[in-house]
Parts: sequence; C-alpha cells; structure tokens
Amino acid sequence: MIVIRNANLGDIDQLSIIFNNYRVFYKKESDPVGSKEFLIARIKNNESTIYVAEKNQDLLVGFVQLYPIFSSTRMKKLWLLNDLFVNPEFRGNNISISLIDKAKELAVSSNSCGLLLETEKTNLIGNTLYPRTGFVCNQESNFYSWDI
Repeated sequence: MIVIRNANLGDIDQLSIIFNNYRVFYKKESDPVGSKEFLIARIKNNESTIYVAEKNQDLLVGFVQLYPIFSSTRMKKLWLLNDLFVNPEFRGNNISISLIDKAKELAVSSNSCGLLLETEKTNLIGNTLYPRTGFVCNQESNFYSWDI
C-alpha cells in the first residue's frame, strides 16, 4: 500500500537518495551529500512543501516538492510544482498521479490560484502524465531563463 504524506527530517536519508536520482535523471552530476544538505535546508527553513510516497510504512518510492510563489495579476499564492519523481521500479502504479493529487489538495487548501510546472520537452513520461492530470501546456507564453 502506498501512502502520500508530508516529508520530515526523519525521511532525509531515503529522500535524499531519491532526490539525487531525480537530479541525475535531469543530467546533473550525482551529489548525494549536496542533495541531503539541500533537502534538510528546505525542510528546516520551511521553504518548500515536500510530499513523499511511502510503501508499507518504511520505504520511500517517490516525492513531489512545491515552492510557494505569488501571482501579482491574480493577487494570490501560486505553487510551483518544481520536482516530481518516482523510482523507476515503482512507475506504472499511479504513484505520480497520487503525488500530483496531493499537490492539488495543497493548492486548494491554501486558497491559491493553482499549480505551475515546467518539464523538458524530452521528458516523454512527464509530457504524457501532466495533461492526463489536468495540466494544460501554455502555448501563449514564452519561458525565459537567465543563468549564472
């Protein structure tokens, strides 16, 4: 049985491994120590909301991480669904959909105006999943970034 719940500092060892695998999926260099430190800071500083998918009360198999941002035009909170990952051996069991549903619950309960996410065009899994869960690809806007 899979349970979706809030992450806590007791989850860090397992969660940081999944998070590191997520980063590697996006072609970032493996950094288990940095992954652990990053997640500890997010949880301790209450800077993000992280939900984990837990199997049989002891094994974390996936997570979603959301950051609060704000929409000036709508004058409301907006949640950035920044990270979503399920270990490959547990995919195909609707765990990603359950994690997204939990993120939607957060958006509703916090009186926000919705969820926003970005994924690479090459992420076939995500680009199939997100429309199935009600997300609409915005064709009207350009997304720009500036990196240091």
